[in-house]
Amino acid sequence: MAKLFRIASVVFAVSVFTYWFIKKSVIGVVSNSLSLQVINKLPQPLDFYVINVNNLDKKTPLETKHIGKIRPEYYRVEYLKMNKSDEYWIAGYLGKKNLVYFSQHSVPNKNIDQMVEVKNYINQSEKLSAIAKKEIEEDNYQNMVMGIWVTICFLLLFLNFVLLVRKKRY
Repeated sequence: MAKLFRIASVVFAVSVFTYWFIKKSVIGVVSNSLSLQVINKLPQPLDFYVINVNNLDKKTPLETKHIGKIRPEYYRVEYLKMNKSDEYWIAGYLGKKNLVYFSQHSVPNKNIDQMVEVKNYINQSEKLSAIAKKEIEEDNYQNMVMGIWVTICFLLLFLNFVLLVRKKRY
């Protein structure tokens, strides 16, 4: 009975993690989405985040996405669902906690893709950048917690798999 339970739990865990990895790995091209291209024209690489401001859903007013670290003279493309929103913010970090770029962008026409060139260090709004900084820190914390849980689950999966395939010696 224990072996049957162990087989079922290993098969279930492998299928859940396979689905989760495929879902996280697929490029976020979504139908009816807005294509946003962020170009770094600054001399240092910056770590960029996009915050989508949801106007209709008051439960989750801000949706944070980590674009990644963009080197000088390079760009990154992100796809945003703008069906509940007409505004997004871009935040750029130099290092872990040094917010050096913040801009607010409205989207009057959702059919035209956006291109943002970051040419200087600017903070358009102290109040909004403080909100964005808090949201980014919360998103990073949630990602860290998720990483810890995934690591623990993989360790348990590995332990169950090893106990399942080992040979008993008497």
